[in-house]
Amino acid sequence: MVNIPDYFAGKNVLITGATGFMGKVLLEKLLRSCPEVKTVYVMVRSKAGQCPKARIDDMVSCPLFERLKDEQPDFAVKIVAVSSDLTLPELDLSKEDQSVLAENVHIVFHCAATIRFNEPLKDAMQLNVLATQKMLALAHRMKQLEIFLHVSTAYANCDRELIEEVVYPPPVDYRRLIDTLDWMDDELVSTLTPKLIGERPNTYTYTKALAEYMVQQEAGDLNVAIVRPSIVGASWKEPFPGWIDNFNGPSGIFIAAGKGILRTMRASNDAVADLVPVDVVINATLAAAWFSGSQRPKNIMVYNCTTGGINPFRWGEVEYHVISTFKRNPLEQAFRRPHVNLTSNHLINQYWIAVSHKAPAFLYDLYLRLMGREPRMMKTITRLHKAMMVLEYFTSHTWVWNNDNVGMLLTQMSPEDKKMFNFDVRQLHWAEYMENYCMGTKKYVLNEELSGLPAARKHLNKLRNIRYTFNTVLVVFIWRVFIARSQMARNIWYFVVSLCFKFLSYFRASSTMR
Repeated sequence: MVNIPDYFAGKNVLITGATGFMGKVLLEKLLRSCPEVKTVYVMVRSKAGQCPKARIDDMVSCPLFERLKDEQPDFAVKIVAVSSDLTLPELDLSKEDQSVLAENVHIVFHCAATIRFNEPLKDAMQLNVLATQKMLALAHRMKQLEIFLHVSTAYANCDRELIEEVVYPPPVDYRRLIDTLDWMDDELVSTLTPKLIGERPNTYTYTKALAEYMVQQEAGDLNVAIVRPSIVGASWKEPFPGWIDNFNGPSGIFIAAGKGILRTMRASNDAVADLVPVDVVINATLAAAWFSGSQRPKNIMVYNCTTGGINPFRWGEVEYHVISTFKRNPLEQAFRRPHVNLTSNHLINQYWIAVSHKAPAFLYDLYLRLMGREPRMMKTITRLHKAMMVLEYFTSHTWVWNNDNVGMLLTQMSPEDKKMFNFDVRQLHWAEYMENYCMGTKKYVLNEELSGLPAARKHLNKLRNIRYTFNTVLVVFIWRVFIARSQMARNIWYFVVSLCFKFLSYFRASSTMR
């Protein structure tokens, strides 16, 4: 087989969702590593008064594209912004654009989707299922199409413990559901949603499962592949370590922990955190398109792009590395020193939420009111709790993934392609990756410069001193109010203190003898 860059040489590629997190990385990697690609059409809608071209121009000016800009200064001429809205009839494409795409496109990467877990079912169906259906209809008109690659999620079938690389039939016929939702009002849909999604935790995973099945049913003679990433995190190596540009998923949780706002979280220390770096997903996606496009397998190829079964990393380890990184390299103006308690017990978690989240937030807002400033911490805590509730299901469960197709894909690649499009997560060193991830949130999400680290460390030391002072005052208060007034409490207190002194004396004597 030809290698991956040669396969894409001279081809016209269409990408949906190019302004999203994964879409940006896909666009950058495709242009940088496949420099002979002919044209990349990106379907973009107007937003906030910006036309599609202006949005793309803004996007390619971000740090993600700096390496590409250095290597290929004229790369932007290959990007063609196509005005489109995936929720509208015929994708809101002009007749001229429909004709251009139908005549020229060789490869489609359908990445667009809503990633909001708690999206109303009607909206999630519109963006994740109906939009995919319209994209398939457009693909059927493309005369030179070689591969339609659909980006799904590894959690589409999270109601199962073992997830194979196959398309599973959903519990309901997607066609009947589309027809039913068309006449239902929003209130009725909201009432029926828990019954419809069953054991799945949210509308996102439910509609992504429906979309997979719909792709299988309506692909016809199209050559189709499906890539299922798990929890997509910051970049591992490309175009540089630690790139991340949003608060979605674990990134917002990491930042909240670094700021000292997040103190407790319902999660199992031993549950596998199936984080997968975004560049790993994109490299696997490009390789999957190359393999299916050049080999044209008889069946739809599904790729579980996960790490849990190959290089497992647990939530307890995630917590340790996040906290240790932010203690060494603190975020600016932290609210408290970083510390998070993970517990799988609901009641214990609720207790710590009240003590470590709500009480300090209430006191801080009271302080702000007294200073004549607008209170904000309770609003922040409320948003944080909503995000944690969304993630609880994924931080408390572990799945078994089959990765045979991903392994097969690696064996089909040349040594040069394996190096250039590396998605072998056996090579991933988690401690190093997590440090880069946390530093990426500091630099690219919060826009904090490394030059501010000395001041941030000084602030963290100040918070430590405040904590020690508070604990000392609390001990003195308890002594004066409770212990000093009771003879029994004083006896217990003196016994505990004398016991501590005896232990200290014993260890001191032992060390002297050595």
